[in-house]
Amino acid sequence: MPPSTITDTKLPAPEAGWRHARRGNSLSEVYASIRVPGADASFWRKLMAFWGPGLLVAVGYMDPGNWATDLAGGARYGYTLLSVVLISNLFAMLLQHLAAKLGIVTGRDLAQACRDHYSRPVSLVLWFLCEVAIAACDLAEVIGSAIALNLLFGLPLAWGVVLTTLDVLVVLFFQNKGFRIIESLVAGLIVLIFGCFLYEILASHPDWLALSKGLVPRPEIVTNPQMLYVAIGILGATVMPHNLYLHSSIVQTRQIEPTEPGKRMAIKFATIDSTVALFLAFFVNAAILVTAAAAFHGKGYNDVADIADAHKLLTPVLGAGAASVLFAVALLASGQNSTLTGTLAGQIVMEGFLDIKLRPWLRRLVTRLIAVVPALVVAIIYGEKGTGQLLVLSQVILSLQLSFAVVPLVLFTSSKAKMGVFVNRPLVQVVAWAVSAIIISLNVFLLWQTFTG
Repeated sequence: MPPSTITDTKLPAPEAGWRHARRGNSLSEVYASIRVPGADASFWRKLMAFWGPGLLVAVGYMDPGNWATDLAGGARYGYTLLSVVLISNLFAMLLQHLAAKLGIVTGRDLAQACRDHYSRPVSLVLWFLCEVAIAACDLAEVIGSAIALNLLFGLPLAWGVVLTTLDVLVVLFFQNKGFRIIESLVAGLIVLIFGCFLYEILASHPDWLALSKGLVPRPEIVTNPQMLYVAIGILGATVMPHNLYLHSSIVQTRQIEPTEPGKRMAIKFATIDSTVALFLAFFVNAAILVTAAAAFHGKGYNDVADIADAHKLLTPVLGAGAASVLFAVALLASGQNSTLTGTLAGQIVMEGFLDIKLRPWLRRLVTRLIAVVPALVVAIIYGEKGTGQLLVLSQVILSLQLSFAVVPLVLFTSSKAKMGVFVNRPLVQVVAWAVSAIIISLNVFLLWQTFTG
């Protein structure tokens, strides 16, 4: 937007390092809506005030799209790929820390920062790619929820896909009740998922020694082409691009002091919040892989990689009556949780890149229809097998978009002009660029392998 079209004369001049002054707050309806205690408050009071955004971010790391890769890794290779799940989460912790820091220090979310830094054509390309990624993530939520409804109630997949459109109303209801309500709902669903998989692990009686050894990376992960392919799939499904946009925005729901000490406190507690929440996500992803390893690996079920097949086999293989039911319950909770955060991410991306606002119900309906139509067509024509393949395709699309979010994030947070005293330290810059290079290289390899067969 040219400067001449800006009508609010009270807007400040552009901050150092930025081309334009901020034209609005990210998620303006909930911006700085949650009060935080002063510097003299106790550690725990501060932590509870900042606790919440990390849980919304963690949801993206345990969505239905992750399940297939974790199941395949456990069933085929036992506990070996646990180290890949751990490394993926460590990468995620660093990137989410950078996203939170960008939002707190600059007052801009990642989408707004991209719009300011890049030319209009580049910003539009980045916006389009991000919308594709959000649609792909929404597709995974639709399919995951539909599969869960089918497993729990025998509802045909096509009807399950249609039913998922109704969650638009649920999301809008809770979004109008305040941001803390959304955070509490997400926390409740995460506790439910956590409890389900705690039962699955205990019921599967894993080999604890082999499990602990699996946390240490082995050379065969790289030297075995088939294992490397699954490992890259786990990495690609774990680090979600839209989460970086989401986190850089929702940390701004806290009403902090706009001073250096105030921002340092906010960064500290936002990082603790997201790191602890991502450990919960690590447990869920690891639990899926461990359950698959204990139940299927070496028992004639090494090729189990389909969610529905895993559900059918869990109870007879483990001999635990609730195993299959709780597996499906966790899948449904995962899909609904991802719906909430996907709605917010879509709003942040559209407002940040295009500087336009849509009514929440319209934005949600458009996003959901983009996901529902292909899922419905595939469910009707190809059934269960087709929806499983579509779930894998959604993760490939997310992998393709990931580098277009990671590179700008590392670039901005490593810029002294944009971040001032909060710029990434040299060691953090080296590690962040190394992580970016690894993610990009592995995802390019994953895409090449996928499209060349």
